[in-house]
Amino acid sequence: MTETLPSVLQEDLLSIKLLLWGNDIKADIFSRWSQGFYFSQNEPSALEQTHGGPCSILAPVQAYIIKNLLLENETFDSKTSISEAKQNEMLQGALCEIVRQCSTGKYYAAYLDHGDVTAASETTINGDRPFEDALRQQTSTSFHPSKFHASLRLKVFSDADEFENYVSENVVKYKGAYGILLFLYSVIATKGLNQVRTECDTSEPLIDATYGYGSQSLINLMITGRAVTYVWDFEQDVGGLKLKGLERQSKIGFITLMEHLRYCTVGSFFKNPVHPVWVLGSETHLTVLFSTNKRLVSPETKSEQARRIFKNYDKDGNNFISSDKLQDVLYELELVSDEAYVDIMKKKLDSEHLGIILLNAFMDEFFPKEESSTPDTFQLMHYNGLGQSNYDGNVIYRHGTAILLESDLRAMCESNPMLTCLLTKWPTIEINWQDNVTPSLN
Repeated sequence: MTETLPSVLQEDLLSIKLLLWGNDIKADIFSRWSQGFYFSQNEPSALEQTHGGPCSILAPVQAYIIKNLLLENETFDSKTSISEAKQNEMLQGALCEIVRQCSTGKYYAAYLDHGDVTAASETTINGDRPFEDALRQQTSTSFHPSKFHASLRLKVFSDADEFENYVSENVVKYKGAYGILLFLYSVIATKGLNQVRTECDTSEPLIDATYGYGSQSLINLMITGRAVTYVWDFEQDVGGLKLKGLERQSKIGFITLMEHLRYCTVGSFFKNPVHPVWVLGSETHLTVLFSTNKRLVSPETKSEQARRIFKNYDKDGNNFISSDKLQDVLYELELVSDEAYVDIMKKKLDSEHLGIILLNAFMDEFFPKEESSTPDTFQLMHYNGLGQSNYDGNVIYRHGTAILLESDLRAMCESNPMLTCLLTKWPTIEINWQDNVTPSLN
């Protein structure tokens, strides 16, 4: 049942606005975020992004749409005709799944009211009269942020089924001019302000005040339901500070060029998700990579686990660790790790007393017969929602054939951001894109 909102929620709605935008909302940034979930005419299951900014919402929603399509049809023929009713169903499914991950009980749906703002069951911002006509328009060039927020309301639902019914009945509003913003406010309200503040660093707004892109906390919230600031596994102690990362394996993955640039460390929970779908991050934009090959997310072999754990202690990616970390690595791998045994292995693996242990030496000693869960070749597809970032201006999925080479060398290619980003997940990957055109990360 939809509940009447107490007046105290007016303060909460104001706080959500402050959390997202800060003290001042630039009109041009707000305008770029004021779009709906529009499907491409050229790729009927792909969403289009009309302006830079809201990719932190669009890319995760697109990733969940793809994930659900892969569950329905393993072959995933992207050119299959899709009706408008099916598009609505895909959009509803993705939006509701993201909101469900954020809910701690109740569900909130943001909407714009153009009727009587004094109704007792509704919450308004700033007390202004709502802007009557903007919702009926498919463009939002004249809708100022203050007028949008004056019209913003919340409905509250006691369970997921009620919320999903509401989204189904009102899906046209999410496809309308302010659909992304209405969904965003619904997510934050459902998550709860206090919970968001507990999970992330709220010293800066979730939407950058200068450039208009979403923060990593906002990206993480959309993908996992948790607004943590970091992308590593669990909680890390950095200089005495406990910094929160992911708690569990994510349904959807995340890999980023920023890891190569040493701005972050992406953990296994993001790199090895439940489904073969990854949000890709560049310095300024988010896109989506996916595959129909489920072996890309099959359980790790023992040797793959060993490489991953070893590299967790190899922060600089140099393929060696300091000798004093050997005991920690062995303990985490549930191998013999008592001090006497570790001292013997240190002398054997570091015979020249350099104070380091090489990855290859470690693997040869403990896992001489390496096995891989990942196939040597596989197909990948890439999505970029910005028309101008696609080769011919059309938003379509770009196909590629990937090959994993037998090498431990990381051959980063600064002139190929796509390859460099993928190398952070598959260190020996080479990929041939259809028509020899590498898709853009930006």
